[in-house]
This record gives sequence, C-alpha cells and structure tokens, in this order.
Amino acid sequence: MKVILIVLCFIISSFSVNAQAKVITSVNDAGDVATYELDCSVKFQSLAKGLRYNITRHEFKGPEMKNSYRLLLVMDGFYSKTLNSDMTISAVLSDGTQIEAKKTIEDDGFFDGACTLRIKDPQALLKADIDKVIVHADKDVVYSISAQNKAVFKKNLENVINAK
Repeated sequence: MKVILIVLCFIISSFSVNAQAKVITSVNDAGDVATYELDCSVKFQSLAKGLRYNITRHEFKGPEMKNSYRLLLVMDGFYSKTLNSDMTISAVLSDGTQIEAKKTIEDDGFFDGACTLRIKDPQALLKADIDKVIVHADKDVVYSISAQNKAVFKKNLENVINAK
C-alpha cells in the first residue's frame, strides 16, 4: 500500500513539474534587447479548453527604457465572421480589472483567433487571477479559467518576470 502511495505521489509531482514551461532567452544582434518567453516549440501552454497562451518579456538596455510584457492568446478553431472591422478581447481579473486589446479583422472578414494583450503591470497580474477571457464578436465567447490553470499561469508569469 505504501509503495502504491509513493508511486502515485511521484506521478502527480511529475505532472505538476511538466505543467510549467521553460523560459527561453534570446538577445538581438545589437545586444540592446533581450527577450524572455515561454518555450512553445513543443506545445503552447493551455489557459482553458480551446485557449492557449505565451508570455513574452522584452528587456531593453538603458535606464530610460522599461521592460515590456505581452500575453499572446490563441483561440483554437476560432474563425468568427464579424460585423465590425475590429473586435475586442478582454482578460477579466479577479479584482475586476480588465486587460483589453482591439484586433483588426483580416480583409476576408474573419478573425484568425490570435491576439496579443499588453501587460502594463505584471506584478498586479501575479496578485490577481485571470478569471475569464472574453472575445467580443458577433456574439461573446467566454473562456473560464480553472484553478489549476490559474496556478500554472502564475508560475509561468513569475518565471518570465524573474528570468535573467
């Protein structure tokens, strides 16, 4: 019985370790911008069913430049015919704050399912959870985020913030 419990604990801990993505680092040719992002070469991280993400930090050399954080959202199979030339994607945080981005629709009138949200305060995002992501199209599509995915997202964000 003890052996089964130990094996079960080992398997569960290996899943939680594998849930986090590695952070990859690159520096541009001039050496003045470093980029830290989640490694999505094998697969994107999942925020909800049908919603994947990547987090990127650009670190600029020099005291006058600040770090820039971006959250790329990719909606699987999302090809909505919209009535407007642009649509809004919102990430609603647990404290009521919304991070929004407007996406210009392609010439054929379809939204391709990818959008980048600019994170102005990554520390505030660490303190609050993303409760849901809403795509405002011809009808709103709401992605609810599970507690487990919230925890993995926070750990990945923290890893990107602290990467050197």
